[in-house]
Amino acid sequence: MEAPLLLALARAWGRERGDLPLDGVWASSRAVGLRWAGRKQAEGWVLLLQPKPELWLLAVEHPAWKRLQAEAPKDSAKLWGPWFQGARLREVQGDPRERWLGLVFQRRAITGRLETLRLAFQAIPGRPGIRVDGLDTQVPRLGLGSPFPSAAPEPVEDTPPFRRWRERWADRLDMALAGLEPEVLEGEGGLLERHRAWSEARAESLILGPALAAAERKRQVESARLDRLGQALGRDRAKHEAQIPLKDLARRVSAELYRLKGATREVQLLEGERVALPEGASAEHAVQGWFTAAKKAERGLARVAELEAELARERAAWAARAPLEAEGLAPELSAARQTKEKAKGKAPAKEKGAKRMQADGGKRKDGKGTAFRSVMVDGFEVLIGKGDAENDQLTFKVADNLDFWLHVASVPGSHVVIRNPDKLSELPRTVIERAAELAAYHSKARDGGKVEVHLARIADISKPRGYAAGKVILKKWTGIRVYPKP
Repeated sequence: MEAPLLLALARAWGRERGDLPLDGVWASSRAVGLRWAGRKQAEGWVLLLQPKPELWLLAVEHPAWKRLQAEAPKDSAKLWGPWFQGARLREVQGDPRERWLGLVFQRRAITGRLETLRLAFQAIPGRPGIRVDGLDTQVPRLGLGSPFPSAAPEPVEDTPPFRRWRERWADRLDMALAGLEPEVLEGEGGLLERHRAWSEARAESLILGPALAAAERKRQVESARLDRLGQALGRDRAKHEAQIPLKDLARRVSAELYRLKGATREVQLLEGERVALPEGASAEHAVQGWFTAAKKAERGLARVAELEAELARERAAWAARAPLEAEGLAPELSAARQTKEKAKGKAPAKEKGAKRMQADGGKRKDGKGTAFRSVMVDGFEVLIGKGDAENDQLTFKVADNLDFWLHVASVPGSHVVIRNPDKLSELPRTVIERAAELAAYHSKARDGGKVEVHLARIADISKPRGYAAGKVILKKWTGIRVYPKP
């Protein structure tokens, strides 16, 4: 915003509505909002610092006003409010050659004494700032952005914007700088109406447009995560449901074990049905295995049903949160997966593996940086240890029991962990293969050909007392053959 326009807009408001008292104030990291009282449709000034220093006039119900106000800390009104509540604009200080504006307010203190203070706005790109100074009273340090002196700057030469204004307005320059020429802004109506329309257009361009684009990207990422989780649950359900018929088969075969005991490969029931038995298993062992598999599938289906219900709640919570995200009114640092706990007024529940290291933030024992590096693979976080001691820290203090662990077979190298916050029973094959390639690359088999990488759950890994750093025992694992790739 050019210095002449900044001064003209402030003077126009001071002349037409300067008698209106301030009804409230808030201060975020990138703006200060001044709400004026005494009008049917409440308006407010926004002294914007980022992304560009500008002075806006907006209705307090405008989405940009609400979004910026939502960014303000809750205690900002307590810090700024006592000095501006009920204050009236008495003077507008400034120079058309400098992007500096001094707003002199006067308010009556509780003691009845009139107190005068100045809110200074430096609208210079790259070093914008706001500060408050008491002209006849002691005001605590109130400010935002880049610090600058309390005294008004002293311009030494005409600036290009001021020269343009002088050429354009000629003998009407003083009227234009006083805010008496509405044509300093395009539009219709008086200067304040044009200022408001211009502010709404700028707010759409600088605040609302980018925010809506960011909210849409976040919505797509979250929808993809929920869809991925739903697909994984669908695969689990299909796998478990395929095992349920084994229970009926086991019952029919067990009813005739008195005559089928010891049979292998295939048995024929009295009703004439032929039943193939698992390779190398007798009829009684097959029945026992079928009952076990069916029972496990029933427990699995119950757990899948719980997770599906939780997923449905999470989808509903995200659907309710998405509009607030788009308006910038959603609570800060709240993911959709935490909404259930927040709705109940509880802190997010810690997972069973939360006892694993979180306090030191994954620091190395020598205090030099973190114990692992992090990369993203198709939306999954993959952690790579940096050394033997760091491998132990990553595996036994950072990773959770349901995370996936990879390491090259029989070759020294980094432990690799795939985080699994959604507790998936299986990961996409592409994610596992890429993590295996990273495990092979960060090992002494980097320069070899195709190598075998062990994949296991963290819960299946142990470290007996006395074992060397980085050395572990696997209870069970599966092998993957890949080429090392960075």
